[in-house]
Amino acid sequence: MTSTVRVPAKINLSLAVGPARDDGYHSLATVYQAVDLHDEVRATSRDDGRITVTVHSEAPSTGESDEVPVDDRNLAVRAADLLRETMGVEEGVDLAIRKAIPVAGGMAGGSADAAAALVACNAEWGLGMSRDELQELATRLGSDVPFLLHGGNAVGGGRGELVSPVLARSRGSYHWVVAIAAVGLSTPAVFGEFDRLQDGADVEEPRVPDDLLSALRAGDPAELGAALSNDLQAAALSLRPELQATLDLGRDAGALGAIVSGSGPTTVFLAGSEAEGLDIAFALAAAQVCADVVQARGPVAGARLIT
Repeated sequence: MTSTVRVPAKINLSLAVGPARDDGYHSLATVYQAVDLHDEVRATSRDDGRITVTVHSEAPSTGESDEVPVDDRNLAVRAADLLRETMGVEEGVDLAIRKAIPVAGGMAGGSADAAAALVACNAEWGLGMSRDELQELATRLGSDVPFLLHGGNAVGGGRGELVSPVLARSRGSYHWVVAIAAVGLSTPAVFGEFDRLQDGADVEEPRVPDDLLSALRAGDPAELGAALSNDLQAAALSLRPELQATLDLGRDAGALGAIVSGSGPTTVFLAGSEAEGLDIAFALAAAQVCADVVQARGPVAGARLIT
């Protein structure tokens, strides 16, 4: 039998970063939105107890797919192994990952694959675990994994793993343009640069901006575009200053808001409509400031079984 799960990418509409904690992580306060740029993870059980992974990338040929590990460093493999150990499963599994989410691009591609692996292996091994039970495991795997089980809009706290699928009163669909860089950025390197830039400064405990939550509740793209924020953006631009030209070009092309996604280097632009998004995408592609440009819509559901 084979079980296939489709899982979205995420955008951080706001990302507030607090001081480093004793465990080495930073306190975060973020608002997530899942967008319809999807990876797929196919799980096929095997009798010998081994867990294997293969990766096929449908993203631009930038060499990024070479950075996806195909051993136990892969977060999807770790997710399958954690589920198997927790539930006492003796079977193994072959994981086949089809990637469309940028690698090392600040859109949580690795975390998305881990969330998908939990859902796929749960189905493949016939475990019958609830989404809440899977979320308990997801919190042990990484900051973004719990959100990508659920999708939609959500507030994240802690190091990002404490997810509240709130904003039930929010409405609207948002049109995004995603500019994918040719070379990724290491999340630890970006946080390290954040610490360097903040050296000696009094870093406050993070909080989600009220104006952003109000914009989501109102379903107002212009208001949301003005409220986008990312405390890691300065660090990402410090490591990759050429990203500033991409942000400026998108704004000049009519974006309602422009931001580095998470730890970067992917940049995202909020458009007022699908047609306006197409104009922004054309402008970015014509200027050749990135490896590829795609349009996406959000919010969408999280990891979902499709076969």
